[in-house]
Amino acid sequence: MQTGDIVKYLPTSTVGKVVATKEMDGKVWVKLDRTGLYYVADALVPADASEYKMVSFKEKESTFKGTNSVRDLNKMEEEVDIGDVTPTGGG
Repeated sequence: MQTGDIVKYLPTSTVGKVVATKEMDGKVWVKLDRTGLYYVADALVPADASEYKMVSFKEKESTFKGTNSVRDLNKMEEEVDIGDVTPTGGG
């Protein structure tokens, strides 16, 4: 695999473009642009260019179930009073 190749990580079907490779502990690791993570080369296969889609930062700020953004969900989590949902008393 070479820089610029489009590959698919089989366990999750993540498709990305190879941006770097390195060898460590006898294994070849390949960094993909889509996630910024390194994947073991043995689990990657060549992918068709039609499977690859550049994702902009704007697209990554997606909504959850079409109603709330991730930021809104985090804010709601901070506002929850744990006493409202946890039973009191020892029983």
